[in-house]
Amino acid sequence: MARNFRRHRTTHPIADLNVTNLIDLGFMLLIIFMVVSSVSKQEQSIQVELPTESKRAQDQPDKDLTFQSIAIDRRGRYFFGDTAIEFAELRPRLAELARRPKPPVIRIRADFSLQWQQVVKLMDEIKRHNLSKITFDTQTSE
Repeated sequence: MARNFRRHRTTHPIADLNVTNLIDLGFMLLIIFMVVSSVSKQEQSIQVELPTESKRAQDQPDKDLTFQSIAIDRRGRYFFGDTAIEFAELRPRLAELARRPKPPVIRIRADFSLQWQQVVKLMDEIKRHNLSKITFDTQTSE
């Protein structure tokens, strides 16, 4: 007797849907959202009333740039990122930023009611470490 090893081909639709990739994508988006939302809340936790400027079109920053924020609240306290520090502690941190192959852009978040001397003192310390890229955070007025 001869055996036939061929399968009988039947054409029926595939009813299985592989959702593993969709679940992986969902978890990845969830993780990205959690990280981004926690980083944006850190800077907003420091009570700084920013100076206002008129509304205008914003330039998109270069994607390769990194940013480091330094805030000064209305009482003159300094914050490196979201950590409260003394002015003397700023020197080693700025020196570490200056040693990086591509130093970050320093974002100064100063309360509008501060004396300018405190902002100038901070800028002087930043320039002393040859960090030349500085921006000032402001809020827009209508």
